[in-house]
Amino acid sequence: MMNKEEVVLQKATFGAGCFWGVEAAFREVKGVISTVVGYMGGDLDNPSYQDVCTGTTGHSEVVEVIFNSHEVSYRDLLHHFWSIHDPTTVNRQGPDVGVQYRSVIFYHDLDQKKLAEKMRDELQKSNIYPRDIVTAIEPAQTFWKAEDYHQQYFEKTKRRSCF
Repeated sequence: MMNKEEVVLQKATFGAGCFWGVEAAFREVKGVISTVVGYMGGDLDNPSYQDVCTGTTGHSEVVEVIFNSHEVSYRDLLHHFWSIHDPTTVNRQGPDVGVQYRSVIFYHDLDQKKLAEKMRDELQKSNIYPRDIVTAIEPAQTFWKAEDYHQQYFEKTKRRSCF
């Protein structure tokens, strides 16, 4: 039997535009242990930021979130994900345009997949958004960590916006 005080770490991976802002938003969530920005979903091994910015690698800028599931649920993280970006724009968030800025949830197990699909479908039916939700829900692939200068970028630079 598991003690309530035990830490149960899980992983979630989200793409919602510029990874600097997405990372900063998730770092504020109680129960998030760590965040790392990087790239996922493309064809090129070990891509650089310059590679991904070409839009030809198929990678998305993503944030890998390690969280204590006793403090924050995956459902709560999904709610946060939906609230921090526009899931109705294809390959775009604000002025950032390209496949690397697409709205995507990379799931790590079937429970994550089912919950993400269920929430997407509920949000679509709710008519909260004026357009259809285009967020992709895909199996997690190899996570390629972004260059060190991208990690916790807002904290390092005191910026508060990707724009």
